[in-house]
Amino acid sequence: MESVEKALECITENDVKFLRLQFVDIMGIPKNVAYPIKSGEKGLEELREVLTEGLYFDGSSINGFVSIDCSDMILKPDLSTLSVLPWRPTEKSVARVICDIYTAEGKPFEGDPRGCLKRIMNSLKEDMKGDYYVGPEPEFFLVKPSHHNPHVMIPADDGEYFDLEPLDDAPNIRRDIVFALENLGFHVEASHHEVAPGQHEVDFKFDDALKTADSVVTFKTTIKMIAKRYGFMATFMPKPFYGMNGSGMHCHQSIWLNGEPTFYDENAPYQLSDTCLNYIGGILEHAKAIVAITNPTVNSYKRLVPGYEAPVNIAWANKNRSAIIRVPAARGKGARIEFRAPDPSCNPYLAFAVMLAAGLDGIKRKLSAPEPVEKNIFAMSEAEKKELGIESVPSNLKEALDELENNTVLKNALGTHIFENFLEAKYNEWDSFRTAVTDWETKKYLKFL
Repeated sequence: MESVEKALECITENDVKFLRLQFVDIMGIPKNVAYPIKSGEKGLEELREVLTEGLYFDGSSINGFVSIDCSDMILKPDLSTLSVLPWRPTEKSVARVICDIYTAEGKPFEGDPRGCLKRIMNSLKEDMKGDYYVGPEPEFFLVKPSHHNPHVMIPADDGEYFDLEPLDDAPNIRRDIVFALENLGFHVEASHHEVAPGQHEVDFKFDDALKTADSVVTFKTTIKMIAKRYGFMATFMPKPFYGMNGSGMHCHQSIWLNGEPTFYDENAPYQLSDTCLNYIGGILEHAKAIVAITNPTVNSYKRLVPGYEAPVNIAWANKNRSAIIRVPAARGKGARIEFRAPDPSCNPYLAFAVMLAAGLDGIKRKLSAPEPVEKNIFAMSEAEKKELGIESVPSNLKEALDELENNTVLKNALGTHIFENFLEAKYNEWDSFRTAVTDWETKKYLKFL
């Protein structure tokens, strides 16, 4: 649905009375303004103008965008993303359209995360006639208030991996989630209970990175809204509960050139092309800085803890899930790599942008991937890992931000505006955490010191 006429037809046929113009801030938090659709010819012409020219808004009120002295900005709808929201009433319905952000002068805003991803994907298209595909696996928890303390959230069920009812208490919720996502145009491949109590996964088909990033934002909103209907809260917090598995967002990705897959070579070792191995080399080279974007919260590093079964080991493997990069068994057109570090708290536009930038740096510099590590790295001693040259990702947000600050490749990918504003916000977040006094500290020390 890319023409204004088709968009108007969809809005009329579905009795849409409010159009949400949606975007994300630098942290990936969805924002929107609702445009009320008026009746009659005059209302139709006003709507046509909004769909064509966009809508002005105050960019100075969005953290990390612009200052108050140059606050006028424009939301320009990408009409291919127009969808009716399935959790809203069918009469006098509500639709949303994802927007790109422009300055008042009509130029793409350099602080727009979606624009950042579009820019690097356009560069891939122009320089190499290439396309970038991503298939993410965002996990989430359904939680509810504790009976003992309504201010404390606990897992909504006691299920484990692939469990059925009654241990899995959420099949109806996942069912409604799947239907809602399909109504929004998703190709849902599977849904199931994950390892931890209250933890779930709904998988959808890969697509080009821009559409996939749009889908991740829509996916998270949809799940939160459906969970709310059932009296639960859905959270994409990476590590909501001590002693339980955290939530990741493994990202399967591949590069196609001239419309053909490039990661497969039937005559090469492991049947992986030089392009694939170079791409892996680039991701590994920049992994310590990448995680500042793909794992952007203090809580992210409660999941990425060395010594546990977490994707912290900077190595690659074929079947071995203890390495940060795994190459799934599929070959031919299905050949791809899986970067296992990311979590669903990230801004998907920026996460996909830096992964692509790192992989392309590996291709352009012909970085050689080391030999795959097929032994269980989780069972190795520190001495064994050192002998094999296996390092770990940063142990906290501050270390990751320091790596990002000194990474020229990722800085260029993000652009100066996003790079500087992201670092400033996240260093402030780290400082707030660093100086906070936690419940753990008061329980540990208050009585005894």
